[in-house]
Amino acid sequence: MKTTHLLKKKLSLLFLGLLFLALHSSAQVQLTHRGKAKSRIILVDPSAVNREAATLLQTFIQRTAQCTLPIIEERGALTAGRKGDILLGGTAPAAVTEDGFHLSTKAGRLTITGRDNGTVYGVVTLLERYLGVDYWGENEYRITPNPTLTLPELELTENPTFRYRQSQFYGMQTDPVYKWWNRLEEPKEVFAAGYWVHTFDKLLPSAVYGDTHPEYYSYFKGKRHPGKASQWCLTNPDVLEIVTQRLDSIFKANPDQKLICVSQNDGNYTNCTCEHCRAIDEAEGSLSGSLIHFINKLAARFPDKEIATLAYLYTMNPPKQVKPLPNVVVMLCDIDCNREVSLTENASGQEFTKALEGWAKLTDNIFVWDYGINFDNYLAPFPNFHILQDNIQLFKKNHVTMHFSQIAGSRGGDFAELRTYLVSKLMWNAEANVDSLTHHFLNGYYGEAGKYLYQYIKVMEGALIGSGQRLWIYDSPVSHKHGMLKPELMRRYNRLFDQAEQAVGGQPQLLARVQRTRLPLQYSELEIARTEPSMDAEAIRPKLALFEERVKAFQIPTLNERSNSPVEYCRLYRDRYMPRADKSLALGAKVTFLTPPSGHYRETGQTALTDGLFGGSTFVESWVGWEGTDGAFIIDLGETKTVHSVETDFLHQIGAWILFPLKVSYAYSADGVHYTPWGVHEFPEDQSNAVKFKGVKSESATPLQARYIKVDVTGTKVCPPWHYGVGHNSWFFIDEVTIK
Repeated sequence: MKTTHLLKKKLSLLFLGLLFLALHSSAQVQLTHRGKAKSRIILVDPSAVNREAATLLQTFIQRTAQCTLPIIEERGALTAGRKGDILLGGTAPAAVTEDGFHLSTKAGRLTITGRDNGTVYGVVTLLERYLGVDYWGENEYRITPNPTLTLPELELTENPTFRYRQSQFYGMQTDPVYKWWNRLEEPKEVFAAGYWVHTFDKLLPSAVYGDTHPEYYSYFKGKRHPGKASQWCLTNPDVLEIVTQRLDSIFKANPDQKLICVSQNDGNYTNCTCEHCRAIDEAEGSLSGSLIHFINKLAARFPDKEIATLAYLYTMNPPKQVKPLPNVVVMLCDIDCNREVSLTENASGQEFTKALEGWAKLTDNIFVWDYGINFDNYLAPFPNFHILQDNIQLFKKNHVTMHFSQIAGSRGGDFAELRTYLVSKLMWNAEANVDSLTHHFLNGYYGEAGKYLYQYIKVMEGALIGSGQRLWIYDSPVSHKHGMLKPELMRRYNRLFDQAEQAVGGQPQLLARVQRTRLPLQYSELEIARTEPSMDAEAIRPKLALFEERVKAFQIPTLNERSNSPVEYCRLYRDRYMPRADKSLALGAKVTFLTPPSGHYRETGQTALTDGLFGGSTFVESWVGWEGTDGAFIIDLGETKTVHSVETDFLHQIGAWILFPLKVSYAYSADGVHYTPWGVHEFPEDQSNAVKFKGVKSESATPLQARYIKVDVTGTKVCPPWHYGVGHNSWFFIDEVTIK
């Protein structure tokens, strides 16, 4: 009796075990076995997105298992197909939101359903999380070869933190898989006709209406300011009607797109201050008041569409009373914030946070445009990895549903590949483990060099915070030469990169990645060296040659948003910054200002104009500026000397409202009382976006005797109608007066 009972018990346990294994195995899906296809990809719904998902899945399974799963179109219910098949499309569960997806292995089949782009993102998750595929950069990926691919039991639903996720990366234009893999979107895909920011002049062109209807444009400083960069008079009823008609035609021409942006042109404090606009703004306690009143009127006329508008610079702060309509998207920008710490931790960020929280009380439809970029120096260190998650979680907390993380995505930009990888992961899941992701990427993308680059990142982050120096979007390596880029730290960084290169010296692909990532450090060395009066030219020449060799080899297109070429920079460096054998007679000379520079430049101008150092593309060092005025000064050579030429160096950087002057005049004197004219030079108007340097030179074929050289500069004083700062003060900058 006892033996029979034990036997029955064992058989019962065995049956339960076999049943468990049967049930468990029925939830598994075998895709391939020993390099042979065991599954098919069934298109239940053959939409364009599902076809993209099917092709992506087929491609990477083929690369992983060396066999091809057939793609079959079989419209209909998710019960189609046989055991082991992959079913793409169909109705997603109710819990799935925009761009979300659901994976399930019930009944021995894998079903992938999603909303909008969700099926593609479900495939990406499947490949990345369960099949050993990583996608690092432009056509740069890693697979884990495996001839037998079996999926575990899955029942997974994922929804993104933000319904729209945008970033920058050079590979998005050349590698379509990269965009899909990182779950990123582009404005042209969702904003009707590509109207997404700074659209005022596109919708109401000043070239068409400016001369005949100046009343359509901003009134300030006593007059209307029609122009390419002008804002609108938002209380003019004709403006509303014209823009309404324009939007109607755009939406009719783009019936599949329901979102458009109607937003201020670039530039600050160019808003209308006419009696009616000013009354609204004063009542609302914010310059966004008149804007939201206007946008609400537009949105009411298109209730089935969404109208986006910028809360940018002067419109950053929310109005006190009016609420954006539910179909208004507020595109809030934190352009004025420093980046060395999270937005809640410094004064500039706290001001933005207050604005964000204010908008969050008014609307649940917020788009945040966040900046993690150095516009003036893409090829410069920008250590802000430690703040990315804090800021994205802040956005999530305050009802942000759409997000553009504008980062240094240019080829050769500071950790461009890692930076885009991290922000794309965080925009999908704000709670992701950033440190784990960082290690995963560095070790996967750089191999054995990854651990040294992780140390480099962490040391620089700590050095930045310890220095107390701000990190901002128009930064220069020179600003940090006594902080995170001081000599003893630069030596440590270079040691870490040396170790990284040595670790992968026998692997050309990994070595190239390390060398490309080293470019910002090399660029910083060159930038700092040119500001040192005692530059060691013999030490700099090989460093400059190596930098030039590598920017050519890696095809680095630009140093900054103004498209200045790094190859041209190297040529300019040799001509402009390397020590000269023939020293300027003005070196160390006394400067007396007749029309002094603006603000703190008056003090720095005492030495910066005659220190023998030429400024770079960022105006924060070496340059001396005058705002909204002319300039005049006298160089005292200390005694009468024989002179042949005088040259003054000017900067053109329209993004910072720095324009070439209208005219430069020189005169010379032996006694400081009686001056003889020595040339007048006029500048043609230059609307180029590129950063430029221009030397303005007067020469004499016969020697002149002079102790004093007088320089008179006629500035533009006011930004012209085509400029971002239309109607406001412009600048001109000088960095050196050279007398030979």
